[in-house]
Amino acid sequence: QVQLVESGGGLVQAGDSLRLSCEASGLTFGSYIMGWFRQAPGKEREFVATVSRRGSITYYADSVKYRFTISRDNAKNTVYLQMNSLKSDDTAVYYCAADRASSRTVSVRLASFDYWGQGTQVTVSS
Repeated sequence: QVQLVESGGGLVQAGDSLRLSCEASGLTFGSYIMGWFRQAPGKEREFVATVSRRGSITYYADSVKYRFTISRDNAKNTVYLQMNSLKSDDTAVYYCAADRASSRTVSVRLASFDYWGQGTQVTVSS
C-alpha cells in the first residue's frame, strides 16, 4: 500500500520560512518523479514544484521560483520543499505526489501523478 505523508506545515508570518517533508512508503521511491502541489480555499489545486528521480532536475511554478526549493533524499524516501520569503498568497494546503511514468523526467500536470498525500496546511499571516 502506497502512502505519502506530509509534515511541516503551520502558521507563520510573511517573510518567514518553512520546510515541508513528505515521506513515502510502499513504493520504490527512487523510481518516481516527485512533485508538490497546493490548493488555496476556493481555488483549484496548482503545481508548485517537481524533482526528477535522482534529484538532478527541478522545475518550479513562476509564483514560487527563487523562493522555494524542492529536493529529495532517496535513502530516506523523502521529498522536501523549502519555502522562504513566504507571502500571504502562499497560504494553502500543500500536497506531495508521485509519478511513476518512465517516459518523463519531471512532471507538472496534476493528472500525471499516480499517488497523493493527505496534505499539510500552510498559513501565512500578513
